[in-house]
Amino acid sequence: MQNTVVIAGAGHAAGQTIVSLRQGGFAGRVVLVGEEPYLPYQRPPLSKKYLAGELDVPRLLLRQEKFYAEHAVDVLLNTRVTQMEPAARTVVLSNGDRLGYDKLVLATGSRVREVSLPGSHLPGVHYLRTIGDVDRIREHFHPGASLVIVGAGYIGLEVAAVAVTHGLKVTVVELADQVMARVEAAPLSEFMARVHREAGVEIRCNTGVRAFTGDTRLRGVVGSDGVEIPADLAIVGIGILPNVELAEAAGLVCSNGIMVDEYCRTSDADVLAVGDCTNHPNPLLGRRVRLESVHNAQEQAKTAAATILGRLEPYAQIPWFWSDQYDLKLQIVGFSSRSEQAVIRGDPESRSFALFFLDEGRLTACYAVNHPREFMLSKKLIALNARPDPALLRDTSVPFRDIAEALER
Repeated sequence: MQNTVVIAGAGHAAGQTIVSLRQGGFAGRVVLVGEEPYLPYQRPPLSKKYLAGELDVPRLLLRQEKFYAEHAVDVLLNTRVTQMEPAARTVVLSNGDRLGYDKLVLATGSRVREVSLPGSHLPGVHYLRTIGDVDRIREHFHPGASLVIVGAGYIGLEVAAVAVTHGLKVTVVELADQVMARVEAAPLSEFMARVHREAGVEIRCNTGVRAFTGDTRLRGVVGSDGVEIPADLAIVGIGILPNVELAEAAGLVCSNGIMVDEYCRTSDADVLAVGDCTNHPNPLLGRRVRLESVHNAQEQAKTAAATILGRLEPYAQIPWFWSDQYDLKLQIVGFSSRSEQAVIRGDPESRSFALFFLDEGRLTACYAVNHPREFMLSKKLIALNARPDPALLRDTSVPFRDIAEALER
């Protein structure tokens, strides 16, 4: 059993690693090194309930401060690991201190993809990734303010839903020809765009950003079509990048993330990696993936803790995600492509339906809008390589549980 585990990063994956280590009986020293002033917290509510003022910081935390004290976790906040010295099994901290480790867990997460455009550094141009980011946004988040959101992914649309509900004038600009372009599900994209427009959000697809205008503060956003959109504030949400610089500098193998095996081990036997920063093999999908999701962060953390505890439990799960917008609970499991057959169960007009994707008859993904049963059961079916009858999927008179049970036999 190793004596000291150092965890670089203090996000969801880091927090779950600590919980799983202690629950698994690890009695050695655990050191958490986090760059932010906060203990590990949930990020999904940032663009929803925290932005809306419905949650405070203590309710975001995965565990309260007393948990770390009771479980003898050394917490170093406002601190980051600046260098790894693998040969000496030591890390260097931003305050100049050195920490020795028996096992090091890289939970370095990801950062927002920034834009470099005229005016992009003006006060009023924001990104949304941390509690501090949202606190700065909320200073100008009030009824009547004009908000331009750059990017129509999950974050952009979640912010749009909160903003328009709170009386802001919201415009979303998206370079792709549809919102939520990464999900590769045109029927879902069309539905979500319609919902937002009906709520009062202006959506401009096939539109990039040429510049941000203003003198001492943001005044507007100029689209690629040359039209300037008035803006009191702008939020840029065009994706994230894995934080791999620390690993790369130490000579670990990286390619679109830190490369790990099914036990979350990197190319260095004493270093593990978890969460957004990793590129891992998924035997159920038959390929390597890098995932940006709470589910992946949490489950990889459990796998890494088991590995440190001497139990090799391979990580093999079907990815899933979710998003809350207005009264809609969107739950997604699996991956799809536009070339696959799309089958709709239910009526989108009712704001409750499921969209299935079939690849040569095999179920690969389910996008469920206010349809939790279809989402939950599809997890099992995708893992089983199930081949449901499209006609049965469409037929809402046949309970989906009956369809699933027949396929599981």
